[in-house]
Amino acid sequence: MFVLDAVAHAYNFDTSNYAVPAHAKIIAELSYYMARNPPDPRYGLPAEIYLSDWSVEDTANLLFRESPTDAAIMHPLPISAFRDGLVSVEKTAEALERWPHRFLGAYAAVDPMLGRGALTELERQADLLRPIGLKLYPNSWATGDIELWRMDDPKVVFPVYEKAMELGIRHIAVHKAVPIGPVPVKDSYHPGDIEGAAAAFPELTFEIVHGGMAFLDETAWLLARFENVYVNMEIQNIILERRPRAFAEILLGLVRIGGHRLFRRLFWGSGTTLYHPRPALEAFADFTIPEDLLEGAGLFGPIRQLGPEDRANILGGNYARVHGIDLDAARAGIADDEFAGDQAGDLPEPYSTTSHAEIVAKWQAGRG
Repeated sequence: MFVLDAVAHAYNFDTSNYAVPAHAKIIAELSYYMARNPPDPRYGLPAEIYLSDWSVEDTANLLFRESPTDAAIMHPLPISAFRDGLVSVEKTAEALERWPHRFLGAYAAVDPMLGRGALTELERQADLLRPIGLKLYPNSWATGDIELWRMDDPKVVFPVYEKAMELGIRHIAVHKAVPIGPVPVKDSYHPGDIEGAAAAFPELTFEIVHGGMAFLDETAWLLARFENVYVNMEIQNIILERRPRAFAEILLGLVRIGGHRLFRRLFWGSGTTLYHPRPALEAFADFTIPEDLLEGAGLFGPIRQLGPEDRANILGGNYARVHGIDLDAARAGIADDEFAGDQAGDLPEPYSTTSHAEIVAKWQAGRG
């Protein structure tokens, strides 16, 4: 099955990148907390390595040398608690330039609370990245403090959607469900504001990143009601590896209202370098929904067991269909590239192909 990772990041958690130190520190530590203590200790990292400035090359090696991921989409980030947004636009441009057959596209990323500045920045990124989507966050630190906004706010964000369409961008992704630290959630992390956006802009598609991690029933109703709403399963990959039954409950919850046809609205995303991409892919290869959960699944009808076609769609087919990506051409484009040899046999040890390999190996040996 062709694995197309819908979200990859080259994070810069280094303290020198903190623009609002108190908030940036919390965001960095929250990320490390989610990734630490994996079931297989080979995928663990010391905090000083995890909370560093990850290069694009390290990100590519994790995805395409150390895992069976075939291609990915790079996301810069607009989290202004960090000087470069946490993932810089420049890193994203580097990935596209160096490995265009592996990084099949990128998203732009802006802060709608910047008003006209957001529109100007979107134009700049459109020229630089030729983005296939736009990534948004419900938080803003543009003023140095936390501000929240909604996806259905006609004053704050509708001009951004309109500018995106003007620039040929038809896909909007927004972080939901997982609060970035102890920030006021109010209704900004709730997905309910997606319905106003999806109804007002039916020509756009909307991607709920981390959909189902919270507000599961509300997300299921959105998927059932709006054909232009999708879910990115980033962070669910970590749950799948560590708590497969909990992952099954989320998966069934997402399709509870609309039925198994909604398996076609789910995108695989690892968030690399948030966590190593390999263990969840291995877990998904063997994953089946527990039969006792299936017995009571589905509000209006039964839900079938996950099948090979569903797996293939989730791992890449759904994303490719939405974005018009030819997977046969994508497969041909990577057949003999620099990563193909590493993926042909036994995969390298975790983090052994990165710039951190020596330090991680010593740390792992010390733990043993």
